[in-house]
Amino acid sequence: MNFKERTIVITGAGKGIGAACARAFHEEGANIALLDIDETVADAEKDRWYFQTCNVADEAAVKQAMQAIYEKYGRIDCLINNAGIQRYGTVTTTSSEEWDTVMNVNLKSMFLCAKYALPFMLRTNKGAVINIASAQAFLSQQNVAAYTTAKTAVLGLTRSIAIDYAPGIRCVAVCPGTIDTPMLRDAIALSPDPGEVMQECIDMHLVKRIGTPEEVAALIKFLCSDHAAFITGQYYRIDGGLGITIAGSKKEN
Repeated sequence: MNFKERTIVITGAGKGIGAACARAFHEEGANIALLDIDETVADAEKDRWYFQTCNVADEAAVKQAMQAIYEKYGRIDCLINNAGIQRYGTVTTTSSEEWDTVMNVNLKSMFLCAKYALPFMLRTNKGAVINIASAQAFLSQQNVAAYTTAKTAVLGLTRSIAIDYAPGIRCVAVCPGTIDTPMLRDAIALSPDPGEVMQECIDMHLVKRIGTPEEVAALIKFLCSDHAAFITGQYYRIDGGLGITIAGSKKEN
């Protein structure tokens, strides 16, 4: 997977899957451009990549960031739409403001980043947009109405980009299961018994563990590479077998 001189833009890149992607593509010699709302997150390794503070739900900020990245590197080859937040609530307990916040960060940001990255990608007419959705685009649970709605909509956006910008630009959705990220740890910490909740997360997956950001980054790196040139408009679940079993007694051997 030769990414030398290619420019990879990663949103929500300060931690978790985004940070793992930055490391993975850096190892392949790519130019790395990171966007995150927290300007402190990349300080430790700022010599390895270009970092810009950016609220990816803000149209003017996204437009300026993509222009700056293009001016620095002269090209944009891959966009990894990774920024996301989790909020809890049903349709009756979620406020309109919180609903809008989740939609803006988890869905609108992907539209905006694609809107302003694609014109630069089209100058070479080759590249990939990777949208990070979730296993909750297919399965859901109680109290996540806004989150699961946004992540489901990401699949539709992915198909639309794939259709509208073929054949040169590909677009693929990646749908992780439970991944060991700061967002997961923060969510679990809200529980009265974090250890029990973590064990429940582990037990839900057939492989009896949760995933790592590095495993998701490896899949994303493959999907951005020339090895995946015949893949577009699809979704890929990387979820340890989450949700494919039917509850019931185990069959005796």
